[in-house]
Amino acid sequence: MSRHVNANKVVAPLLLLHLGFSLENTLTGQSHVAEHQTLPANISIVGLDQCGGFTFGIIFYGLGDVVIVIQSQRNSHHASYCHQKKKEMLQEAAQLGQGIPVVLLLHELSENEGDWSILPALPGLFAAHGRSASWFFFMAEETTVALSALLLVLSRFPVQEEWFLGKRLHDNKATIIHHYAFSEDPTSFGYPDPAAGWAVSVPLCQRLSERVQHEHLKSDFTIDLPHEVNETPLRSLVALYIWEGGNGPELTAVPEFCIEPSDNCATTFTTYLPDCGPPVSKSKVFVAVKTCKIFHSERVPVVKATWEKSAGLLEYYSDVIDASIPTVSLGVPNTHRGHCGKTFAILKRFWREFAPKADWLLIVDDDTLISLPRLRRLLRCYDPEEAVSLGERYGFGLIQGGYSYTTGGAGMVLSRTAVSRLLSSGCGCYSDDAPDDMVLGRCFTSLRVPITHNPLFHQAQPEDYAEQLSSLKHAISFHKHWNTDPVTVYRLWLHDTDPRDEL
Repeated sequence: MSRHVNANKVVAPLLLLHLGFSLENTLTGQSHVAEHQTLPANISIVGLDQCGGFTFGIIFYGLGDVVIVIQSQRNSHHASYCHQKKKEMLQEAAQLGQGIPVVLLLHELSENEGDWSILPALPGLFAAHGRSASWFFFMAEETTVALSALLLVLSRFPVQEEWFLGKRLHDNKATIIHHYAFSEDPTSFGYPDPAAGWAVSVPLCQRLSERVQHEHLKSDFTIDLPHEVNETPLRSLVALYIWEGGNGPELTAVPEFCIEPSDNCATTFTTYLPDCGPPVSKSKVFVAVKTCKIFHSERVPVVKATWEKSAGLLEYYSDVIDASIPTVSLGVPNTHRGHCGKTFAILKRFWREFAPKADWLLIVDDDTLISLPRLRRLLRCYDPEEAVSLGERYGFGLIQGGYSYTTGGAGMVLSRTAVSRLLSSGCGCYSDDAPDDMVLGRCFTSLRVPITHNPLFHQAQPEDYAEQLSSLKHAISFHKHWNTDPVTVYRLWLHDTDPRDEL
């Protein structure tokens, strides 16, 4: 589905008048006009009308009409990787000789913490490039693009119309992460797989930019970016926002936007779990499991039956001491909602007792399922001497200059340096039952410590995600035991036997 737009694009054929063209002559088919006049660079004769006259259109010519946005992050590992990717893409473009695209790193566009959620970045992107470009193409750090194939894909779509292109995913059932949107037929709504890349035409970008600037978003929360790159009752970012209740374009599926390599692919995907060297040693990762008395007999046995044996340093933190587990009581009463008081007590204990030995702190719930071997492989990519907050990134009030945070159920990973900076800052809980993950995010944002996202962390269960979603492969974590056998989930999705895991 597309829609005509954009006054600047639509009136472009009127520029012919300034070159001595007569629209009347055009309509009456006087072809000598084209023989003796030069068309503007972005206007070509694309056909004949019913009267034999010329039909003029805006033609997408080359890579110089494309703005490529790599969804980079501020952490030094990610920034360095994306700078190299940008360099290689520009070198490839120069060799092709079909124009040079504008290649941007998302984290460098502004100081706005919310740019990762795309919508806050759109007004600036359009203001800087909307008059000279035809397409904005967004890609994950790990996406590989064949520029010549991308050019062929984009050339199929009239650039004066609104287009939203991507590899189509859909939910098989109504899911909590999408706030049960389209519950009557979840498969009817498509959203892009970010690993394959996705594109919007400039006319669509213009309209979205105007909406972002002048409309109040319905929700403060940003949860699932691909789905929201359209609007749910709880979150409104990209796919639902674009769809706009049926008033905007639906996602157009593009078969050349791929994950696995195949013929004619314009994009492919590597992995969210890069090989940065041997995994971090077990002794360098301290695991803190938050639990309470009522779950000692229900949830803790699942941890012990699945992933506890992969931990080198681990403690259970509860509201009571239970020697059979054993648990540590931090003197903080259990709360029925947020656990900020308990989490900050864990941070202080880690710094006091374990920081000299461990480089990393992992805080999980007692119903978190996690692959510690995969996590330790991922952590090799990061420097514990840098302040790192790693996990599944959510956002609050990002359009209004809010903050990001790593969601607690998926697991929150902090470097020793991040813990040090947090505790020395004095930033903390406004109450013991405040949401710990959000308070940590607010504090780190105030300290200018970037929240680093990896899609392999999951706040929900495997069945809550689209089956083809790339982040399910080599997943690091899932959350919740609702209506499922957590031991089976662990064995199916998180357990693997790599000899390096025993280090």
